[in-house]
Amino acid sequence: MTDLLQAWPPPSRPRPIVIVGAGSIVRDAHLPAYRRLDLPVAGVFDIRPVAARTTAARFDIPRVFESLDAAAAVPDAVFDVAVPGDQVLGILEQLPTGSAVLMQKPMGQDLSAANAIRACCHGRRLAAAVNFQLRFAPNVLALHDLLRRDALGTLVDIDVRIVIDQPWANWTFLKGAPRLEVLYHSIHYLDAIRWLAGEPQGAYCRAVRHPDLPDFADARSSIILDYGDRIRCALTLNHTHRAGPRHRVSQMSVDGTRGSALLTMGVNLDYPAGPADTMEIGCGGAWRSVPLRGSWFTEAFEGPMCNLQRFVAGEDRELVGSVDDAIRTMALVEACYESSAAGGTPVPDCE
Repeated sequence: MTDLLQAWPPPSRPRPIVIVGAGSIVRDAHLPAYRRLDLPVAGVFDIRPVAARTTAARFDIPRVFESLDAAAAVPDAVFDVAVPGDQVLGILEQLPTGSAVLMQKPMGQDLSAANAIRACCHGRRLAAAVNFQLRFAPNVLALHDLLRRDALGTLVDIDVRIVIDQPWANWTFLKGAPRLEVLYHSIHYLDAIRWLAGEPQGAYCRAVRHPDLPDFADARSSIILDYGDRIRCALTLNHTHRAGPRHRVSQMSVDGTRGSALLTMGVNLDYPAGPADTMEIGCGGAWRSVPLRGSWFTEAFEGPMCNLQRFVAGEDRELVGSVDDAIRTMALVEACYESSAAGGTPVPDCE
């Protein structure tokens, strides 16, 4: 299993990257990944000039743009748009026609906004992808490769279990947002499952708040994806486990008819510097570990930018996280929130 795919190939002739938004995800993940691959960053813009200057100084970025217009004027650039979902459309409308754009998830605040973003991308002929980078984590790439080779047999079971203490208060822009946990975090698992297993027929979901987080929307959820009788797929997502680290869990297990895989995502256990990701493969009663080249944070952030750059250069035939694919993940998120709002089947009267 040492030959399993774990990294996306870099572009042969990388274009300059223009960063729009200098928040924590850019500092903690995007820029470390680009630095590791020596991808050129031409400059950074943020509506908070201090954030832009601080980020530029930390990563030796040569230019801080005073306006979005100035940032958009960089020739032949790839734009890395890392802003909250409700700000994405307004930025896309100001980028040059025909640009290459990698936008941070989510693709808008809801499915209606996602449709508007897709229409804008098509209308302006943008080569646009959404940064669903969990697909590109080394262990998820390896699992996708295993399934492509039919090494585990027919896929029959997927189980995601997240029991952690997510530091929601770190992201102040999420205070008061109508949707939180599914839209801004567990969307990654839904997207990765779509990539691994294909499109579900529907979703059952209950998303709930936490009494200690009155300013935040859903912080926990239980989700079942309906693949008919073909696959049992369940997600347990508790982001408010306050009892300490001992029993925190961050894993995905996958069962096929001939073998199984167990993946851990270490970043969730102590964000953003958790332990390394792991992967184990079980077959015939024996389990063995797969050596990994890295983790979700930060190696996974190499993949979306490399794929986009290679796509616009003609080196890749497929844009893996294109807006036309990402909107199906947004539709699945929408189904989860609609299911949660509708509530469960009433228990019938026993009298």
